Amino acid sequence: MVGIDTSHSRIYASLLNHASHPLHVPGGRLTCGYAGGSADFPLSASRVEAISRELQEHYGVELVSSIAEVAERADAVLLTSVDGRVHREQFAVLAPYGKPVFIDKPLAVTSADARDIMELAASYGTPVFSSSMVRFGGPLHAALKDESAGSIVGADCCGPFELQPTQPGLFWYGIHTAEMLYAALGRGCISVRALSNEVQEWAVGQWSDGRIGTLRGNRTGGPDFTAVLHRERGSIAVNALGGHYEAGHQNLLRQFLLMAGGAPPPVSPAVTLELIRFLEAANESRVTGQTVLL
Repeated sequence: MVGIDTSHSRIYASLLNHASHPLHVPGGRLTCGYAGGSADFPLSASRVEAISRELQEHYGVELVSSIAEVAERADAVLLTSVDGRVHREQFAVLAPYGKPVFIDKPLAVTSADARDIMELAASYGTPVFSSSMVRFGGPLHAALKDESAGSIVGADCCGPFELQPTQPGLFWYGIHTAEMLYAALGRGCISVRALSNEVQEWAVGQWSDGRIGTLRGNRTGGPDFTAVLHRERGSIAVNALGGHYEAGHQNLLRQFLLMAGGAPPPVSPAVTLELIRFLEAANESRVTGQTVLL
């Protein structure tokens, strides 16, 4: 593990290393980690010491002094640094080892960094994927698979929305809702327009085939991630996680271990790159009020 400064670090450690956990994920074990941390990001700097100590004392994770040492000793790597700004630099150290890497959300906070990461991965043949765990929520997955009402012709997705100064606009919490939107509609968005105020955030994307998808961020509303999937013969609303937060992480880890065993990435680089550009364009639009082309 690289970057032990997020609650996800302890969740992944518990799911992998404690066989007694009701959501235990067999097939891998978290053995070592590099703590990392960003001094100018309070949600990173304030947590790295306590979470690192917890991983050592409760899950038997050995802390090492460099990212390179993690790459040398591990069969696969969870890059969980909470600060999306550092992912490109950290992945540049990991990529030459060619070992499978999961990069926790957000992959990056600029399209340029996101492209660099994927180009590095391709040049070294390093398997990689990045995602929010919301994409892997069981209820959302089931709703997406159920095609009894026909194909998806649009989607409206909403979730809690928080802002962090170091993670521009929608990149901090909007990415969770964007993952639902892209799980439903896939690639092909051509333009985004966004609105922002102290109560809500909203972005609408138009896809090249005419489908429309919306993202709503609740700055004062509830904590659930909800998607309304519009199909040819009806619409259905689904709580993406069904109230089972850690189950999304469990399913994500299962997919990561499959990739580490040779399966294709569960989320393609092309989808993730477009998703990052969608958020970047929405950030531009929420400032200018104008439609932004992808």
